[in-house]
Amino acid sequence: MDGQPPVVVQPPASDGGRLVTIHGERMGVAYSLFDVLDLLHKEGLPTTDTAVDDTELIEWQGGGPYDWNDGASDEG
Repeated sequence: MDGQPPVVVQPPASDGGRLVTIHGERMGVAYSLFDVLDLLHKEGLPTTDTAVDDTELIEWQGGGPYDWNDGASDEG
């Protein structure tokens, strides 16, 4: 293994979605933690509650598993 987790969740985009890649392949855009778990399940990866905090499985960029942008802007 090259030391990088197989799953990478990108920072939230302006629409609230986070791009998810698994083994370098774009798997889709997640809008919630449940979406991430669904993508993991489809790829046969662990989907237990503790899996989302496993740094050897998932690299969370721009926030952790509970940081989601609802698409609203705080800019005024």
